[in-house]
Amino acid sequence: MADRTPPLTVEELHALVACGEIDTVVLAFPDMQGRLQGKRFAARFFLDEVLDHGTEGCNYLLAVDTEMNTVDGYEMSSWERGYGDFAMRPDLATLRRVPWNAGTAMLTADLAWNDGLPVVAAPRQILRRQLDRLAELGLTAQVGTELEFIVFKDTYEQAWDAGYRGLTPANQYNIDYSVLGTGRIEPLLRRIRNEMAGAGLTVESAKGECNPGQHEIAFRYDDALVTCDQHAIYKTGAKEIAAQEGCSLTFMAKYNEREGNSCHIHLSLADSDGANVMAGPDGDGMSEVMRQFLAGQLAALRDFSLLYAPNINSYKRFKPGSFAPTAVAWGHDNRTCALRVVGHGRSTRFENRLPGGDVNPYLAVAGLVAAGLYGIEHKLQLPDACAGNAYTADYEHVPGTLREAADLWANSPLAKAAFGDEVVDHYRNMARVELDAYDAAVTDWELRRGFERL
Repeated sequence: MADRTPPLTVEELHALVACGEIDTVVLAFPDMQGRLQGKRFAARFFLDEVLDHGTEGCNYLLAVDTEMNTVDGYEMSSWERGYGDFAMRPDLATLRRVPWNAGTAMLTADLAWNDGLPVVAAPRQILRRQLDRLAELGLTAQVGTELEFIVFKDTYEQAWDAGYRGLTPANQYNIDYSVLGTGRIEPLLRRIRNEMAGAGLTVESAKGECNPGQHEIAFRYDDALVTCDQHAIYKTGAKEIAAQEGCSLTFMAKYNEREGNSCHIHLSLADSDGANVMAGPDGDGMSEVMRQFLAGQLAALRDFSLLYAPNINSYKRFKPGSFAPTAVAWGHDNRTCALRVVGHGRSTRFENRLPGGDVNPYLAVAGLVAAGLYGIEHKLQLPDACAGNAYTADYEHVPGTLREAADLWANSPLAKAAFGDEVVDHYRNMARVELDAYDAAVTDWELRRGFERL
């Protein structure tokens, strides 16, 4: 991978701590759900003790459910193994300020066992492994993620107390591309944009979306690992800023029966000189590398859906005519397909439209890279593009439930070859845990239909 210049250097951090401008340092890593887990350190202690040596965290952090309950079935962490620690090692290239928290800097950590070996099932390590495989071909992945969210005028505490029902969205109607609609909450959007820029992210734009209160803030693409780190920081920071403003926002894939929150992922490949190798001869059309890489996406799409849609709620986005894909198909600038080819010349790339706002970006991008490598290694032929409505055409469908996606993942020779048995088993168990919890839950839907009438 290319050298990365951090938004904040270690020397600058020392100076900021010495003058009292920075007093807190956050060291965090992405968990299975893509959430940041870690510790807040007194800045001087961090510089003296943690910067060079790292810190420890309980290894149950990669073996719990969404609500942080300990669950069984994980090889790496259990009561039988004593729930020991793993090491959190700061990645100095990720050092940055956190403008929405006074006096704070942050780093992202990699996880390792006490013997120095990497934690193979950690999301950041899973992505690193696939990027290393890509680097063996002299290529790097350039990635951009497009996260949508819904803003509510209720605080997170009020939303909890209301059971997340009857909340007041920041907009009352469809404001897709509406300048008036974004203007209604511009103070919040402006804070998020400016403070993410202060954290080292390159902000492009903000726009309204279709569901009442739904918005999107777009950031410039970057090297794959950088983009995923920024994605995780943005999700955490946006929620923190919303809370400070007395409101709340959600990235969940399908909050209600209207339009869901997507997270379209754009990917292109660059050679050692930074040239886009996906562009065809003379910068026109698609190169053979891109055609093979895209064919690999189609071949692995169903098997890797667990990486793109990791939760039960994720699959409720996939409805015909919803702008969320149902067909395993690709097309030129065709939003009815799961894979959309866009751009010209140096901007040539493809977009995977499966992921929702709940996606773990490290796992999803690792899936995209692994699928593309499969296409290149096997010189797969790309089928014809879909030129019409993929929703009604005769294509294979993406999985309709987490249970189907988990079964495809668990039984996939392609997944086991790309990621190894440990990773496949670990994330199959994650899906099992969620399915068991869901199967045991009594939902509002059941109560409404059955309390009196059954």
